[in-house]
Amino acid sequence: MSTLMSRALASALMALGAWGTLHAQNKPFDAAAAFGARPNVLGVTLSPDGKQLAYIAPAKGRAATVVYTLNLEKESDRVAAMGTAGDELIRLIGCGWLSNDRLACEAYAITGDPKVGLLPTTRIFAVDASGANLRMMSTTANDYTRGYLNNGGQIIDWQPNQEGAVLMARHYRPDEHLGSRMGSTKTGLGVDLIDTRSLTITSVEPPDPIVSDYITDGRGTVRIMGISRPGPDGYATGLLEFLYREAESRTWHPLSRYSGVDGSGFAPLAIDPELNVAYGLKKLDGRLAVYSVKLDASLHEELVYARPDVDVTGVVRIGRQQRIVGASYVTDTPQIHYFEPQVEQLMSALHRALPNHALDIHGASSDGGKLLLLASSDSDPGVYYIFDRASHQLRPLLAVRSELAGVKLASAKPVSYPAADGVAIPAYLTLPPGRESAKGLPAIVMPHGGPSWRDSASFDWLAQFYAARGYAVLQPNYRGSSGYGDAWSERNGFKSWSVAIADVLAAGRWLVSQGIADPAKLAIVGWSYGGYAALQSAVVDQSTFKAVVAIAPVTDLAALKEEHRHWGNFDLVSDFVGSGASMHAGSPVEHADQIKVPVLLFHGTYDRNVGIDESKRMAARLKAAGKQCELVTWDKLDHQLDDSDARTEMLRKSDAFLRKAMGM
Repeated sequence: MSTLMSRALASALMALGAWGTLHAQNKPFDAAAAFGARPNVLGVTLSPDGKQLAYIAPAKGRAATVVYTLNLEKESDRVAAMGTAGDELIRLIGCGWLSNDRLACEAYAITGDPKVGLLPTTRIFAVDASGANLRMMSTTANDYTRGYLNNGGQIIDWQPNQEGAVLMARHYRPDEHLGSRMGSTKTGLGVDLIDTRSLTITSVEPPDPIVSDYITDGRGTVRIMGISRPGPDGYATGLLEFLYREAESRTWHPLSRYSGVDGSGFAPLAIDPELNVAYGLKKLDGRLAVYSVKLDASLHEELVYARPDVDVTGVVRIGRQQRIVGASYVTDTPQIHYFEPQVEQLMSALHRALPNHALDIHGASSDGGKLLLLASSDSDPGVYYIFDRASHQLRPLLAVRSELAGVKLASAKPVSYPAADGVAIPAYLTLPPGRESAKGLPAIVMPHGGPSWRDSASFDWLAQFYAARGYAVLQPNYRGSSGYGDAWSERNGFKSWSVAIADVLAAGRWLVSQGIADPAKLAIVGWSYGGYAALQSAVVDQSTFKAVVAIAPVTDLAALKEEHRHWGNFDLVSDFVGSGASMHAGSPVEHADQIKVPVLLFHGTYDRNVGIDESKRMAARLKAAGKQCELVTWDKLDHQLDDSDARTEMLRKSDAFLRKAMGM
């Protein structure tokens, strides 16, 4: 399958055709089509000299994509360098500049068969900005390769001083050309220096089957290695050991241990070679914080940044050397604490120029003279800007969603409501555009997926669509959500499903008690775990919600575990989901007869996160119990339903379903 995927991808990448338009058309506003459309810009990167952009955009076809290069000095000079129109299962997910005339791009696909097994697969290619000289950078397989190479590797150092070359962590599998020069016993993750023009490859770190990660200093030297040893049953344990090297040394020394199960220990993220420290995440009082650890025999540890209210989510890096300049976190909106006063002053000035927007640095020229920024908010899907530090000019470049240009969008207001036990639950209330207050509206509670995730007051195309159609939308960060520390996470939203579901139900009751929602017109809509929460809420309480829309939902906790049986993370997923009587009680499919309201289900056949059989069994059980249920499926779409037509159909059908179910 690896060989077939590589061949299909190689041909699809060059099948440049009709890519569609990046501009809104002059036609009546169709909310479902506008909000359901894939973003016009899916990723942007700035060339080292700051004179060119490369950006990924949707192409004609389901998940098809194309990467364009754009000369900033001649904006009409746009070139389609690479595309995936030849195969609806393949899409580009990211690109970066190797030099001023060459790119590296990553493609993603789902391969296999839903009845046998689905495999997420990535590959990394290099290509000239003109579209010429396409080269595969990931390791390749053949008919003699033992095992399947689904992971295409990762660029870990952009080698700013070696134009067109990178350090890449690549996966190897043995090649059973026994007795021939073509055979190889290499296995595991190694690091190679790759000249992307000639495809000359030099081994830097030999492959090792227990190595899971490498981190460089941004200057071409590997300084940290992560080791993940499997348990006695061969499954991953979630325990990581990190080793480090001192500068100019090849000897590995113990650095830290980290548990992916409970988040204990120090997890390194990046290295500052000037300070000779590793930055990483470690818990402080049950919340993630950024620490630094000296990469020498002292292993001196310092707290760099922490919050008393929320987790710190990571470090912020800019430039080709990935210089660490700040720490990221989310309160009601995404925030960044900058370490350097000069960067803080610059970003403060830019915030004044673009008030009420979150600003993310998406790239910088090699000399730091130009910055690529994304400005977005709850009511603005975002615009990319280029900032010239010499001239102090801030120039808009690309709108993320041009279909929404000129459309008045809603604001997401932070609120809190009391849970059944009195605990205040943070949430975001989105009212129809132009409504500062509301009484007796049709309303939707929309729990997020995960459950290890959280909502914020950022642009949400799903919530915005329903608000545009006249609904009030409440998005609760129920207990079991991440981002607020260990105490809020409980035992997670599956093991502590009764707490999470009670918080979701309390969200609906609060909307009614405040007079915002008409109690006869209150529904629940959710995706993934949110879909699970929607169904399980209707099991637990048959009267609060009048209709359920569940998109790619978990319906059977035992089945969710079993779907990972033949994957390395089976033990981790099993532990996360839990066991015992609560699994049966917490599985909506086992209690379909208790659901009294109409249910609409959506699912893609190539969903690797939650198997489509979970929705099929849920629909069958509901219909067998005499309940009203419809299941809408799409062939060869995965968990994200990353297709404009499918998303448009989903929005249109769900809106019509809700209106009918609630007598609107």
